[in-house]
Amino acid sequence: MPTEVQDVFGHALDLAQCGLRFSDAKPLKGFGGAGVLELIEDFDTDTYRAIYTVRFGSAIYVLHCFQKKSKSGIKTAQSDIDLIRNRLRAAQEHAKGSENHGN
Repeated sequence: MPTEVQDVFGHALDLAQCGLRFSDAKPLKGFGGAGVLELIEDFDTDTYRAIYTVRFGSAIYVLHCFQKKSKSGIKTAQSDIDLIRNRLRAAQEHAKGSENHGN
């Protein structure tokens, strides 16, 4: 991932940690509201995405960062959606464990 894209994603995540929302962050469709957000950044001829959640207390969980491969359409590949769902479940379990242990 190009440094310029990493900088944009890093800035957006820094804002999220402060309770703010990056202007280009959009809710990821199919995940029930604004708790799972998507960042999209174009660089040269490539598109990069970062998916994160702010659902669990004060923690920010980055669920997936990737370069979009498909040149037709803007829809996220089903394999990426499945991975995001699995990581969201894992983040939820981690957050529950952190609450129970006072971390």
